[in-house]
Amino acid sequence: MVKAVFPGSFDPPTYGHLNIITRGAVLFDSLDIVIAVNSQKKPLLKADIIKALFEEQLQAMNLNDVRVVIYDGLIVDYCRTVGAAVLLRGVRSSADFNYEFELSILNKQLDEKIETVLIPTEPRYFVLRSSTIKELLNLGGDISAMVPPAVETALIKQRERQT
Repeated sequence: MVKAVFPGSFDPPTYGHLNIITRGAVLFDSLDIVIAVNSQKKPLLKADIIKALFEEQLQAMNLNDVRVVIYDGLIVDYCRTVGAAVLLRGVRSSADFNYEFELSILNKQLDEKIETVLIPTEPRYFVLRSSTIKELLNLGGDISAMVPPAVETALIKQRERQT
């Protein structure tokens, strides 16, 4: 049984993330989406809201072997704790690849038993970036093609709270 972990801030969860999750769920026996808490960043959505949004999507997609957790430590420590052998990562560009490659080397130094699997994004999700979504949101742009409806609603509510 191969258990994989898909870590990230997921702020906000996008259709691109869901695509990687769907593809990862086919490749691995189980998959944990790990919402990383980074005290250095000021997230738009709180981790518990992101978790609830993912859980709603996973239920609608019948992805029963995928679970969502919030974690604030080293991802290799999480992998060791749950017995995961694989870190799953999505890449959109050569810049993403370079970053993920370096991160995979660091993680390998921290735990040589954990492998990183990179999945290239599907072309239709190539331009999905959290920073772009946040900027469009702040300018009142349409983000409906980038995030699921529940995520869009949560983002709009958050924007309204901030104004």
